[in-house]
Amino acid sequence: MWELKIAEGDGPYLFSTNNFVGRQFWEFNPNVCTTKEKEEIEKIRQNFKDNRKNGGQHACGDLLMRMQLMKENQIDLMDIAPIRLTDDEQVTFEAATTAVKKAVRLNRAIQAKDGHWPAESAGPLFFTPPLLIALYISGTINTILNEEHHKEMIRYFYNHQNEDGGWGFFIEGKSTMIGSTLVYVALRMLGEGKNGGDGAMDRGRKWILDHGGATAIPSWGKLYLSVLGVYDWEGCNPLPPEFWIIPSAFPFHPAEMWCYCRTTYMPMSYLYGKRVQGPITPLVSSLRKEIYPTAFEHINWNKQRNNCCKEDLYYPHSFLQDVLWHTLHYITEPILKYWPFSKLRGKSLDRVVELMRYESEETRYMTIGCIEKSLQMMCWWAENPNGDEFKYHLARVPDYLWVAEDGMTMHSFGSQVWDCVFTTQAIIASNMTEEYADCLNKAHFYLRESQIKQNPSGDFTRMYRHITKGAWAFSDQDHGWAVSDCTAEALMCLLLLSNMPKEIVGEKVDNARLYEAVNFLLYLQSPISGGFAVWEPPIPKPFLQLLNPSEMFADIVVEKEHLEPSACIIVALVEYNRVHPKHRKKEIELSILNGIRYLEETQWHDGSWYGYWGICFLYGTFFALRALSAAGKTYDNNEAVCKGVKFLLSKQNEEGGWGESHLSCSTMVYTPLDGNRTNLVQTSWAMLGLMFCGQVERDITPLDKAAKLLINAQMDNGDFPQQEITGAWMRNCTLHFAQYRSIFPLWALGEYRKRVW
Repeated sequence: MWELKIAEGDGPYLFSTNNFVGRQFWEFNPNVCTTKEKEEIEKIRQNFKDNRKNGGQHACGDLLMRMQLMKENQIDLMDIAPIRLTDDEQVTFEAATTAVKKAVRLNRAIQAKDGHWPAESAGPLFFTPPLLIALYISGTINTILNEEHHKEMIRYFYNHQNEDGGWGFFIEGKSTMIGSTLVYVALRMLGEGKNGGDGAMDRGRKWILDHGGATAIPSWGKLYLSVLGVYDWEGCNPLPPEFWIIPSAFPFHPAEMWCYCRTTYMPMSYLYGKRVQGPITPLVSSLRKEIYPTAFEHINWNKQRNNCCKEDLYYPHSFLQDVLWHTLHYITEPILKYWPFSKLRGKSLDRVVELMRYESEETRYMTIGCIEKSLQMMCWWAENPNGDEFKYHLARVPDYLWVAEDGMTMHSFGSQVWDCVFTTQAIIASNMTEEYADCLNKAHFYLRESQIKQNPSGDFTRMYRHITKGAWAFSDQDHGWAVSDCTAEALMCLLLLSNMPKEIVGEKVDNARLYEAVNFLLYLQSPISGGFAVWEPPIPKPFLQLLNPSEMFADIVVEKEHLEPSACIIVALVEYNRVHPKHRKKEIELSILNGIRYLEETQWHDGSWYGYWGICFLYGTFFALRALSAAGKTYDNNEAVCKGVKFLLSKQNEEGGWGESHLSCSTMVYTPLDGNRTNLVQTSWAMLGLMFCGQVERDITPLDKAAKLLINAQMDNGDFPQQEITGAWMRNCTLHFAQYRSIFPLWALGEYRKRVW
């Protein structure tokens, strides 16, 4: 069976900056479980499958990981009976205390030995197939992945097939061409026959053909399939690598691109520039016949460059962009085939290789995320299939794979720090010192060890990188990409822990490291809007979004300010100024004022805030109200707070909870869940937002109803049921953070108990 390994690493192609603290990967070990445990695992797998067949939720409960860590940590989760309140009973101090205590113990039971909380952070169905393409063309799909990997990936894909036979952009989404085609191709590479899966493959292929065939796949899919050899490069819009050697005075320079856009299109331009294609195997030849309604050799590929299935199209190309594509295709690319212009291509490809090598080395070959990871693997295989770079990349593949009761998928890149900072604050909010044991000590250790200690090496500005010293990444220190809200929340944790006894939380971090974190946060503030960006300083050129080539995402071209990091940073800076008033005090005070101005100016007319990284208006409003409250703004002295509170209260459903659909993200209109049903994580966000703004003192009734709902929903072991996905990104995609269901109900009930009694 599968065993989760924590903080381990060995071999000539693995290296770490902090002895692999935070690393998590799964390894198959047939002897790790007893017969009874194996039977239990098969039971939960079958339960998930049956639930999906009956139209149940897509999101897994991360039960394999939880079973293992509960076994290892040996914390009794059943010695306290859960509370069940009847309709005519009120929430009491004893009931709240019992629920909070059980939730704290549950979180202790699923903490890893190095102090972080392992969890799945996945859900998009276009993550795994490009990795499989990279492994397939390189001939390593059956060496890096064994039979058990294949089995679990197949399980995952079948579990998340839609009733109409297709697959979505993400597991809860409607069927799309990119989801359906990439998953179908992935299943074939994993060994499934074209008529396999008890008809599942036939239904998947039918969906593809009924919607025009794979020629209608969006641009990213066209590139992936071209590398595999089941699409023609002539059907792709140009991605000239010459872009990477243009002068810095150019109106749109690579250094100004949003980091994810930059690191995605960098390897894409290499693949396009060299027209990389894997071997034409019998499987590739067969796929050419399976996924097109027209014979492969008769397809007019040039006409397919801008062909995109309507189910996939979220961000249509602008007229300007189409003119650009046609100019590059009909004029620039033909010219570059001839000397002396052909020399330019070689020079530009050398620059792309230099940039990719730097990115790989600075991230210990994990890269910024799973999209770039797979693309870089394709590039390094094409550059030298026997080279060290490709071998280093292969060694980090396990870091991206996650297995749960629904099967195996590819992570975005891991959410170790993100989950750790919120779980830590939720546990602290419980005020149950007697329940902490060594839990906070271990979390404190993890956060200390995960802080990035240096800036990127060498002349990092030439490599389009920025300062990172003092920051935290989303996952672990080895990943190396600094993230502002992770840094703010980690700083907040360190400040809270510094006020607690050493015997509970361990050694305090040196003040100099706190100063470095603050310096990084201030670096990311916009001098224009007052908001903060996520990874790098915002680029005030929103017009460049007209060049967005992705069709599937919005706002990917340049870094911009975001609500959630701005709110997180305000909270951390307020607390920092209170604890350390001598370091850049005036600058911090001004930064907070400008940040508050940004929050107030980005509030929507109905009192809500749009959440970019969670679903959606409930998520954003929770963060905004938390920040405004931390800065001393109240319901009585601030109009934005008053409107935000009224928005939350207006969305509470009849049973006392809140529930918002992922459709809010893409439509940008608040949309409740079907039947106005409750989501416990979102209910917790709403409760927290209201409590931070004094709802207990104004009218406790809405909070009482919500608290009662959470208490009655708590499971026997102290956890809470997994429901709909609540994470989101780029407006049009969701991300499953499996730890959220254990974090936010605890935090909400802890704050409720603390503030009511």
